[in-house]
Amino acid sequence: MNNHFDVIVLGAGAAGLMLAALAGRRCRSVLVLEKANKVGKKILMSGGGKCNFTNLDVEPNHFLCHNPHFVKSALSRYTQWDFIGLACDYKIDYEERKHGQLFTTKGSKFILQMLLDECEKSQSVCIKTQHDVSQVKKQPNGHFLVKTSQGNFSCESVVVATGGLSIPTLGGSGIGYQIAKQFGHHIFDTRAGLVPFTFSDYMKESATKLSGNALDVTLSNHKTAFTEAMLFTHRGLSGPSALQLSNYWQSGESFYINFFPQLDLAQFLKEKKQQQGKSLLRTILLSLTTKSIVLELQQLIWPQESEIAIGQINDQRLNAIAKQLDTFEVKPSGTEGYRTAEVTLGGVDTTEVSSKTMQSNYVNGLFFIGEILDVTGHLGGYNFQWAWSSAAAAAEYV
Repeated sequence: MNNHFDVIVLGAGAAGLMLAALAGRRCRSVLVLEKANKVGKKILMSGGGKCNFTNLDVEPNHFLCHNPHFVKSALSRYTQWDFIGLACDYKIDYEERKHGQLFTTKGSKFILQMLLDECEKSQSVCIKTQHDVSQVKKQPNGHFLVKTSQGNFSCESVVVATGGLSIPTLGGSGIGYQIAKQFGHHIFDTRAGLVPFTFSDYMKESATKLSGNALDVTLSNHKTAFTEAMLFTHRGLSGPSALQLSNYWQSGESFYINFFPQLDLAQFLKEKKQQQGKSLLRTILLSLTTKSIVLELQQLIWPQESEIAIGQINDQRLNAIAKQLDTFEVKPSGTEGYRTAEVTLGGVDTTEVSSKTMQSNYVNGLFFIGEILDVTGHLGGYNFQWAWSSAAAAAEYV
């Protein structure tokens, strides 16, 4: 059996399969090595099984990177419209949801099958599962030797598409970072991203009581703000707004919840005081959210006034209550970590990688694509688009 290939791709996730398909179109012989027993596990579970495969509005400011200009080249050369076109070629039905997010209507398996069909079309892509890579070595002849749990292979180009550390049960591991370090690359510290917050103070008790309740809020800190749904869980806070803010949060920091961002709450309460002076504050707020949320907020913010009609609460106190509801400060004890994180923040320093080719600036033939790089997209299909775009950039040069 011939164990030499033009290209060996480490990882059969979104980026790895995309690169294999596109390199195969160039008649490159490609071997994809996946340590799990199945390919594309993260694709299959993404978006609740519906795969939020891209976004209608892809701009560089939707990505976190220590080197923010790095993403521009790849994103402009393989755009969301290119991938949408591919999905349309395969007659994959999709729908637009909030904020330009695109989801399949019939399931993630159609995106995965499309990538596998693209690989098969070229007749030069070989995919092997349950091959755990243990070492990558550069040989004197310039080729790479890739050692795995089921044999050794050689190639001219190695593409590290191993993803990050998130959701280890789906095959995430640190081997990609080890390979990068071995060849002299700097790795920015990694941590869980797009991940729920946990609490150990009074907020844990409140969140547990409200578990399953959701409302549209604005979560903010000194860096940014997101207005989307927030979900209470038995351990803390989740939902799109919490996941988004987690990318901008560091351990030990507080952030703020604006529970009713659609309103000038102080003005709203003063108007209700004039119109419904005999009503309780909780009764007025019931028009805005669920009873259980209102009762918990009452316990946290205005317990002394719980049985006092709004007409009997002076304006100064109403302003103070409104301000607390607008800027309710919370301090997480941490996050759920990699177990449930959708992405890994940090990774291979992009100043050491070509933004045009994704090739290492230090080692000819060594490429990095997808989540292994220090590029993290916002929630909403951006991380998949980075997988497609970075893979397409590298596929032209492997």
